Amino acid sequence: MSDEWIRASEIPNYVFCRRAWWLKRTRQIQPENVRELKQGSKHHEDHGRVVHQVQLLKRTAVVLFVLVLALAAYRFLLL
Repeated sequence: MSDEWIRASEIPNYVFCRRAWWLKRTRQIQPENVRELKQGSKHHEDHGRVVHQVQLLKRTAVVLFVLVLALAAYRFLLL
């Protein structure tokens, strides 16, 4: 395969930093801050989980609010 092609698995690395992608691909130079990169990845995963939970809670709150409004309207119409 030609070195001019970017493999599908390399796209995130290329988009994030073309220079780092090139150094790894052509010079086989690995990053020296592996520990920090792993910590950053873990932080982003944890943050993603929190964001997902908040979105779920917001949706639940909206559904509950609509149910309360519907019950209030139903009760108002019965009186």
